[in-house]
Amino acid sequence: MKINLMSIFVDNQDTALAFYTEKLGFIPAADIPMGEYRWLTVVSPEEPGGTQISLEPSDHPAVKPFQDAITADGIPFTSFAVSDVQAEYDRLRALGVAFTQRPTTNGPVTTAVLDDTVGNLIQIAAMTDAPDGTGGGDDAAEPGDTPG
Repeated sequence: MKINLMSIFVDNQDTALAFYTEKLGFIPAADIPMGEYRWLTVVSPEEPGGTQISLEPSDHPAVKPFQDAITADGIPFTSFAVSDVQAEYDRLRALGVAFTQRPTTNGPVTTAVLDDTVGNLIQIAAMTDAPDGTGGGDDAAEPGDTPG
């Protein structure tokens, strides 16, 4: 058994497709009309046959309260692996992406959290080689960051 699809609820499929492809760098995998909405998926260009992300319409009544609650608590909906969190943070900020947490090292992992503009906080993460295993952990906001 393996994971072939994960869903992210989005409040606008067109906006989500633009963000996930033009900013995050995913590539379209499926775009099939399904009545009012589309079966719309993206995939990593590093693994075009890998796990697809379904940009799922968030019109179910349970979705907005869930998204609002976890976003208010600063909890990312999901996490994407990157090789260098600081480099990806810098690249995305240059593209106008808002972050609620700048790169922060905790133990063996460095993370940052961004706003995907369609209802979700998304974490980017990379394993680090902290010499003492404790990491740094400076998550103070920078100009242009948005509160979580």
